[in-house]
Amino acid sequence: MERNMSAAPAKELPRWRVWLAIVLLGVGAFTIVTTELAPIGLLSPIALELDRSEATVGLTITLYAWIGAFSALLAAFTLSRLPRKPLLIGLMLGLALSNMLAMLAGDFDMLLLARVFGAVAHGLFWAVIAATAAQIAPARSVGLATSIVFGGVSAASVLGVPLANFVGQVSSWRIAFGGIGALGLMVALVMVPILPGLPLQSGQGRTALAGVLRRPDLLGIYAATALAVTGHFAAFTFIEPFLHSVPDVSAILVAALLFGFGAAGLFANLLAGIFIDRYLKPFLMLALTLLTLALLVMGAWDDRLGGLGVSIMLVLWGSSVSAIFVGFQTWILRTAGAAAMSASAVYVAIFNAAIGVGAMVGAWVLSHAGLPTVLMIAGLGGALALFLVAGLGRPALVFVQEINK
Repeated sequence: MERNMSAAPAKELPRWRVWLAIVLLGVGAFTIVTTELAPIGLLSPIALELDRSEATVGLTITLYAWIGAFSALLAAFTLSRLPRKPLLIGLMLGLALSNMLAMLAGDFDMLLLARVFGAVAHGLFWAVIAATAAQIAPARSVGLATSIVFGGVSAASVLGVPLANFVGQVSSWRIAFGGIGALGLMVALVMVPILPGLPLQSGQGRTALAGVLRRPDLLGIYAATALAVTGHFAAFTFIEPFLHSVPDVSAILVAALLFGFGAAGLFANLLAGIFIDRYLKPFLMLALTLLTLALLVMGAWDDRLGGLGVSIMLVLWGSSVSAIFVGFQTWILRTAGAAAMSASAVYVAIFNAAIGVGAMVGAWVLSHAGLPTVLMIAGLGGALALFLVAGLGRPALVFVQEINK
């Protein structure tokens, strides 16, 4: 495989600016994924104010995710020739505007419209961010750069939701959306002086996309990603009402537990940055095992776990899912080689489609069988992903061979 993701910016710019730009991309990733997942921490207040059920509000995540999946695929052959810097700035401004519109939504239909607008920008942004980070980073530091950028994704998944929940409790869900919009605006403004201009990349577009979809090594990773993400979001979409259902967990403690979930995820992301280059597959398999264990235990024991037991399972869940997000994306980038942008766009599309499917499956199971069954079904998704990953190749070896060429 050829590595044509130019590292020229890393050679031309001071080292501090290269890594500052990568960190800024991580903050951008945090912003876009927090935008996507914010309703998870705000289901109850949104449902109450807009007079809809929690399951219905949960489906706003499904709509957002599926539109994001479509726009990510669109990015694979429409954005490959556009200059990265103005593109990323414009998309971040679009996400900021989407959150501001959500804050001002007078009814549920207006909230959906704001979310649709944001979802289009979301898919386009996420489709190019990983390849952009790899293009900025020095050739031998792509794994670290990926961990930093997708640490923002992990942080959003494990911290963005409890932050939104906390703001929603002390103020309102509208202020939570407004705060995310303000963060997006700030990131867009900081991108202007910090992001370097990047050379256009060859080998992208429809031909590269078709090639990606014919590669068994990538298809296996995509399938495992779909199973794990579907399982996680089937349960995570309804984590807030689940925690409220635990007998000795108060409303204030819900926010604390979600922050604990997030802290565990950030710690796991740090470990991923340390070990992922040499032990990607074992690290990912351990994470999938912990995810499966936590979900099955919470589903099987339900309220018998109590606050302490649920806290322990949330730590396992938060840490494992953070490692899973970074692990699968890193694996894709390492395996794809010259087709990194197209492969990443397909990954983003599958990831977002799986979020939507997970939220939809979780809503359906919740309405028919209750929260414990949702958790059991989610654990099954993790178990199937673990089984599939166990049979896939050795991504660390592929990467080492690639950078030694």
